[in-house]
Amino acid sequence: MEKTMFEEILSRVQKPARYLGTEWNSVRKNWDRVAIKMVFAFPDLYEVGMSHLGLQILYGLVNREADYLMERVFAPATDMEAELRRRGLPLFSLESRRPLADFDVLGFTLPYEMTFTNVLNMLDLAGIPLRARDRTGVHPLVIGGGPAVYNPEPLAPFFDAFVIGEGEESLLEVLHAIKQVKEMEERPERPALLERLGEIPGVYIPGWYEVEYTEEGRVKRVFPIKPGAPERVRRRLLKDLNDAYFPETPIVPLAEAVHERGMVEVFRGCTRGCRFCQAGIIYRPVRERDPQILQHQACEVLKSTGYDEVSLVSLSSLDYKGLDELLPSLRDRCSVTRTGISLPSLRVDSFSVRVAGNLPGVHKTSLTFAPEAGTQRLRDVINKGVTEADLLEAARAAFEAGWTALKLYFMVGLPTEEQTDLEGIADLVRKVRQVGRDIFKGKKKVRLTVSAASFVPKAHTPFQWEGQVPRETLEERHRFTASLVKRSGADYNWHNVETSFIEAVFARGDRRLASVLEGAWHRGCRFDGWTEHFKFSLWEESFQAAGLDPRFYAGRRLNYDEVLPWDIIDSGVDRMFLIREHKKALAGETTPDCRFAGCTGCGICPRLGVSTRLVGGDGERKLTEERL
Repeated sequence: MEKTMFEEILSRVQKPARYLGTEWNSVRKNWDRVAIKMVFAFPDLYEVGMSHLGLQILYGLVNREADYLMERVFAPATDMEAELRRRGLPLFSLESRRPLADFDVLGFTLPYEMTFTNVLNMLDLAGIPLRARDRTGVHPLVIGGGPAVYNPEPLAPFFDAFVIGEGEESLLEVLHAIKQVKEMEERPERPALLERLGEIPGVYIPGWYEVEYTEEGRVKRVFPIKPGAPERVRRRLLKDLNDAYFPETPIVPLAEAVHERGMVEVFRGCTRGCRFCQAGIIYRPVRERDPQILQHQACEVLKSTGYDEVSLVSLSSLDYKGLDELLPSLRDRCSVTRTGISLPSLRVDSFSVRVAGNLPGVHKTSLTFAPEAGTQRLRDVINKGVTEADLLEAARAAFEAGWTALKLYFMVGLPTEEQTDLEGIADLVRKVRQVGRDIFKGKKKVRLTVSAASFVPKAHTPFQWEGQVPRETLEERHRFTASLVKRSGADYNWHNVETSFIEAVFARGDRRLASVLEGAWHRGCRFDGWTEHFKFSLWEESFQAAGLDPRFYAGRRLNYDEVLPWDIIDSGVDRMFLIREHKKALAGETTPDCRFAGCTGCGICPRLGVSTRLVGGDGERKLTEERL
């Protein structure tokens, strides 16, 4: 795009810094000197995508290779979209401002289901046919990765390929394969490219499979129509984070991002076993980085960015076995430069609060705890592993350390939920408030906020067979709980029920939903995860036009012997383990964390040939599979 045109467009949009691409540590390579060009597409706004650690990792990983380049593109805000469409201009990458259609690969990360319409919108703005079958050799390959590809079927017609699992393990193999094919033919036909990609473990080519349905509309089977295509596609994962690439010179955003801090990943995976949590399954097993490596990475990130805070990132950072070794030395280094240290995820226990309170640069504004459910019975159902005593002791520790505001996170609509469970939320709020009053004795005001989400069943979890509670019932439960919580002196915020409903539909959907998705996009759906943009009536019209009932996907309880749309994807966790966990949930039985109580038989370690790796006193510990 020519400079004068670009400057004119920027003068007409609200946040031009989103589109400049001139950030500190961004990479610009000579276009003509690299063999393969890829653009990383994040289907949400710049400020959301620039807080995504996966983007920073893959951007650095690819750009350190001489033969490849990676540039970035984010979903344009509505004002930028209007400018592009009014002028007939294609969506462009940030670094070189080239049209996306000029690249060899357009790679979308798919963080969650409510970004799907943005994917279609970005393809359309780029001038790339929405459906894979309509693309030719002149178009880039469209590939997808990220958490949402563990059920890729609603998006299957729009993608040439999905990369299942951790991108550091497979992305360079994908680019190398494309380079090999292009060396034989400058403009290879798509079948030749897909043929080569299909040889890479963890790559799912949806066009090689067909779906057969029963008369009732359930999936009868998903089967390959391409000779040699695998029956199931097993995810890729890193066996040792110590050997994995990590970006020590991450891009520093120009526009204010959701998170303005340096990040180091202390470990990956979680085996606490919350039964609603997809991340706890798809990122297994736990693999920890050595403290010495983390210290080095933290220092390099701070040195190369100028951030005044470093965040120790994981699904549950205080579970890190090397914390006693890492924190003292990191505190010493950070105190010299007055750099803060943050732990984005805290357990509901007093130890977590005391550790967080002793970190440099911590602002005593508010803390967030996630009890998830209001009664012990329901916390046992979801295998949360948290008691009321844990929460009250954590609240006491927080108030004594100087915090005056707490946010409590719950879910409404969990399997087996009863009215007493909702009443228990308000009861917990009252008890937490009383703890604060006892400590502050009227000298400070305690502020409590309850944030409540609606349960969404996710693929590859023990609750994948559970249906979502009907929308009307969810709305009633939220209003009932809100009235009780407000009487207890706390604010109550809940997520849009209709948004959670659409999320559940696509989380458990099949390929027939592609027509619904395309219809919703045609009708104007964009940024569906943003309350101000979500238009449920357009979704209703789209389902009606496609002749599909969304309640069939969101609300129906599935049978154990039923073929699931996402069965084509092998997460590495054994199906029988998930069934056992679901049965234990219904019986109110808990399952311990395998890091501390021995193998629970999920099957991930022997099936994928990897070991749980814990640092610290235990050293590395290998887990063996129990007989199922």
